[in-house]
This record gives sequence, C-alpha cells and structure tokens, in this order.
Amino acid sequence: MTEPMIEITGVSKAYDGRAVVSDLSLSVPKGAFCVLLGPSGCGKSTTLRMINRLVPFDAGTIRIDGEDVTQVAPQALRRQIGYAIQSTGLFPHWRVEDNIATVPRLLRWPAERVRDRVTELLTLLRLDPDTYRGKYPHQLSGGEQQRVGVARALAADPDLLLMDEPFGAVDPITRDALQAELLRIHRTTGKTIVFVTHDIEEALRLATVIAIMESGRLAQLGTPLDIIERPASNFVRGFVGVQGIELKLLAVRRVADRVRRGEIVAGEPIPADATLADALAAMIARRVDQLPVRGEDGQVGAIALADLLR
Repeated sequence: MTEPMIEITGVSKAYDGRAVVSDLSLSVPKGAFCVLLGPSGCGKSTTLRMINRLVPFDAGTIRIDGEDVTQVAPQALRRQIGYAIQSTGLFPHWRVEDNIATVPRLLRWPAERVRDRVTELLTLLRLDPDTYRGKYPHQLSGGEQQRVGVARALAADPDLLLMDEPFGAVDPITRDALQAELLRIHRTTGKTIVFVTHDIEEALRLATVIAIMESGRLAQLGTPLDIIERPASNFVRGFVGVQGIELKLLAVRRVADRVRRGEIVAGEPIPADATLADALAAMIARRVDQLPVRGEDGQVGAIALADLLR
C-alpha cells in the first residue's frame, strides 16, 4: 500500500460559530492526483488552505509526509509546497522569469540554477523561454498567465502541489489544453497533487482519487469509477448526476480494459491509457469503427466500437 503524503485527521474549522469543515479525516497517497470535489461552500477550498496553513484549523491534525504541519514555521512549510490559484496571483510589475523564480530566490538558489529552472519550466509548459521570460503578465493571454502560475508553483520542485480551481477563469478550449498539460506533468513527475473543483467532468478527467465533500464533511472517497458506479449516498448520486452516466463511464474507463490483444488494424494507434471517450472521439473523427492500440512496448492490439458499448 502506498504511504500517505497527506493525513488529515479529525480536522474542524468554524467562522463566527458556523462550521465550515467538520471532523474531516482524509488520507492522500504519495503520487496521487486527489480532487476535492463538491458544491460551493462545502469546505473544499478551506481544506486546501488548511494544508499549507493559510487558514488555521480549530481541531485535529494535518501531517505532510509524516510531519505535523503545526510544528513547521508557516513560511518554511509553504516554500516546500507548490500553490496555484484561479487568479494566478502573478506580480504584475515583475517579468515572467521573476514571477517563476520567486520561491527559488527566497531559498537562495544560485542565479544560474534559477535561470536554468525557469528555462526548464517554460519549456515543460510549452512556452518558448526566449519569447516569454522577459514578458510581463499583462502581455500574456489568460491561458498563458495560468501556465506561468503553474510553473511558479513547480519552481522549487516541491513533492506536493495544491491547486484551487486554477482553470476556472479561462475559456473551455484553453481549459482543455491546460488540463491535458497538467495530466502530462503529473505522469512525468509523479508529484502528489490536491486539486479543488466543483466541475465533475474536470474531476473525472484528472483524478486518480476523488474526495466528494458535503457541508464540510467527507461524503465519499474513491476512484472516479467508484464514484460513478457506486455512489455512497443520494447526495453523491445527485451531485455526480444520473443523466449522461454512460458518457461519464466512457470518460473514466480506459482503452487498456477493452483492448483486443494481438489484433492488428491499420491507422494511427491511440495509447492504451486513453479513455474510452477518447477512443470514441477518435473513431468519429476518423470515421472508422476500429482503432489500433499502442502500449508502452509498441502496438498491443485493437479496440472496436462494439467494445465501447459492452
């Protein structure tokens, strides 16, 4: 069993006597992409901010990699954790390079190492370093600003990344591209990510584990497939939505689960870790009813339209 990166035990938080988080216990494994999902006001953003002590909690304990967060100086704790928010929080009068370099410079990294890290991160986020490092935030599109915000969160190479609805303010096309980039970064780096959203589709696309919150409490913790197929309560069932559940299942099931091993068909292969929804979209776009499937070691088989309907 994977050891936890975050352990939240019996945590509560109230404002003026009104409970925002109530006796919350949650364990996030190392390397997980954990999405905190729920309606507005359910306590998910407060929970995220309690992890890095931007919000103090009234009761309970939070441990990161086994260490009680209250035993670490807040500034030192936050420099070890990447943090990205919806508004990006970029300093408007600082260049992109200076924004990304904020935490490494606070940690007194050598100038050459800082510059190399900025170059590495801009490249990782598909922003040309020579073009973008000298620009100011107002010279960037919303999607570009969000990429810089993610780069800044990753700058000191933290093992843990906290993200509070980071893509909520961008248009759907840009949001789709940013989600794809974040998935690629997660697969490449294996970092633990805790991500807040109220969007079920976004959660199903990104998460390895979903924590659904209801009125400050944990309503259900499980994989995307668990949440869709086995909702723990009427609240979860209603929040996930029974309408269009078949399409939601296509979005969480993988091609690898339905591949016809050894079968060979012509065409550009799709990866075995693609979703069945990705496979359906590719079939529609190509006007075919079969696709070759590529695994880590090359072509492993094929998937047909009938396999998506099983």
